[in-house]
Amino acid sequence: MNNKVQLFWDDFCAVTHQEGLEFTDAFSFGTSADWLADLVMEGKEIATSSGFVFYELEKEVLPKPDEYYIILDGQEEPAAIIQIQSVEVVPMNEVSEEFALAEGEGDYSYWWQAHETFFTASLAEYNMEFSPDMLVVCERFKKVYPNEKGTPINQ
Repeated sequence: MNNKVQLFWDDFCAVTHQEGLEFTDAFSFGTSADWLADLVMEGKEIATSSGFVFYELEKEVLPKPDEYYIILDGQEEPAAIIQIQSVEVVPMNEVSEEFALAEGEGDYSYWWQAHETFFTASLAEYNMEFSPDMLVVCERFKKVYPNEKGTPINQ
């Protein structure tokens, strides 16, 4: 973690008068980190999905409601803080159009194609193949910092 991430978190805690609160992780979304961070900043992206198998392979714990994460841009600079609202694991071919649209990237067809392409390439690194019924982790979140003026959003 870089120092800017910790300073960003410290600013959030100071402005929102939080003490003893910790963030779970700092990360960038997918292969278009700047664009996706901008969508979060604009409030257009309020959901994300990832392959469940990657959590298993990398021995990572699934996100949980109320956890905080720092979204990084393509230069690994902090862009926003999100708070997880809900987490659900479902087969990819059962992800609703409403959820796909909440990712803010385009219509359902675009969402499907982008995720199939991403998962296919990522799975190939493990000598695995994409399947339309692969399990995906569907997270809904809200952006809690900063708002358009660079100040916290009332919680």
